[in-house]
This record gives sequence, C-alpha cells and structure tokens, in this order.
Amino acid sequence: MPVRDNVLAALVATVWGLNFLAIDRGMGDVPPLLFLAVRFVLVAFPAVFCVPRPAVSWRVLAAVGLFMSVGQFGFLYTAIAAGLAPGIAALVLQAQVVFTIVIAAGVLRERPTRAQVVGVLLGVGGLTTVALGRGGDVPPVALLLCLLGALSWGIGNVVARAAAVPGGLGLTVWSGLVVPVPALGLGVLLDGPSAMLDGVSAFGWQALLATVYTAVLASLVGYGIFNSLLARHPSAAVVPWILLAPAAAMTAAAVLLGQVPTPGEAAGGVLLLLGVLVCTRGLPSLRLQRREGARI
Repeated sequence: MPVRDNVLAALVATVWGLNFLAIDRGMGDVPPLLFLAVRFVLVAFPAVFCVPRPAVSWRVLAAVGLFMSVGQFGFLYTAIAAGLAPGIAALVLQAQVVFTIVIAAGVLRERPTRAQVVGVLLGVGGLTTVALGRGGDVPPVALLLCLLGALSWGIGNVVARAAAVPGGLGLTVWSGLVVPVPALGLGVLLDGPSAMLDGVSAFGWQALLATVYTAVLASLVGYGIFNSLLARHPSAAVVPWILLAPAAAMTAAAVLLGQVPTPGEAAGGVLLLLGVLVCTRGLPSLRLQRREGARI
C-alpha cells in the first residue's frame, strides 16, 4: 500500500485500541447489547440523511451490519461484561486477522504472499507473548465469546472487500441501520426487559462519553477509513495493521490508568510492530503480490 494508506491504517488501529478502554469505562451497569444498540443509533442518525447510500444491494449492507457490527461487537461487549479484561479482549479479537486472510484466500482467491504469512505469524507470536506476559485467569466462556466476535469480524471484512464499495463512510453508516433492532431484541431475550429498562436509567455521563467515542471515532471515522482501504487493497495487506490495536490499548492503559506493561507485554508489542512491518513492506527478497478477488 502507499505510505498514506499505511498511515491511515495505523491511525485506525490506534483509535480502535483506545476503544477498548472507552467500552470498559462506559459500559458499567448498562447491559452490553443495550450499549451496542445506543452506539449504532448514533452511528446511523443523523448521518444517514447526509451520507449517500453506497452502490451495493441491501443484502450486502445487511451482511456487513450483521457480521462486522452486531456479531463482532455483540460478542465483544458480552465477553467484557462476562469478565474478560479489556487488554485481553484487545488481544483475542485480533484473531480476526487469521480468520480474514483464510476466508479471503478461500472465497476471494486472495492468496497471501510468503512475506505476509511470515508477518502474520510474527504478529500472532506477539499476541501470544503479550497474553502470557499478563498472567491471571481468563474466563473460558468470555474467551470463546471474544473469539466468535473475531470470526464475525473476519467474515464482515471479506464481505466489505468483495463489495469493493468506494467511500467506506457510506457503508459504515448505512450498514449501521441494521444494528439497533437486532441488538435490542437479543438484549431483551438474554437479559430480560427489566434489566434493559434498568440499563437505560444507569446510562450516565461516562456511558454517554464512551458512546460518543465509540460511535463517532471508532465507527464513523475508523470504519469509514478501514472499509475504504479494503475496497482499494487486498485484505492481506490491510487487515494485519489492526494487530497494532492491542499495543495501542496497552500503551493508553499505562499512560492514563497507570497500568505499566510487563516485560512480556513490551516484548509482545515489539513483535506486533515487526509483524505489521513485514506484512506491509515485505521481506527484502520478496515482492508484494496483489491478486484481485471475485466479486459478490
């Protein structure tokens, strides 16, 4: 990718890394699926009246909304509410890199180069190193929920890439229309009507600020840029940049919350950076190859 697009991808990773802290601070006593529904109400309105609908079918919009938003964030928010620490969640969710590249290779025929495979392996090694460096118990149910969120994100990535929509902001806004109703329906089903009503009462200023951050910066700005990059470049060149999100989350936690990284976390962060550089810049003896995928 050009230098400009690499910088944009790194910016998205930073915004999404900080997003985990915003979710943890803002959710509080608010049920996770209610928090998700309110987020995407702000994503879709009033932007849907200002941003043109992308030139894709409602089927594509619904698929992106259900997989990239309802699935990813529904599982992620529920995992954090079930006891998964935000830093661990930021790590586990990056399994979407592997899911995306594997699915894109099978569906879009976008086969990664050897350099990209090496970069992803380095990134996964970095994630593992950071996870081992943190220690502590990880609730298995919460871990499974987060992995399901990563799988859903990976499917959404491939759908967005296959659609090749110019202007990712329109795809983000219009696909966001399908999120609030399913999220609220699942919230009522899983948490009960009374818990959802109590959550509305518990929606204080911290929840409001966190919702604004997640809706405006993480969704509108972040996904607007990310979907645009997916429309212009192969998935294997774009998605590995998001391996930087956990490093951004841990750096922010150290600066803002005093959670200083352990040596294992620092070593893992270095491996993450190295993996991203190899994925995007290639190895000295290898050239980045681009193969256009099929369209759906």
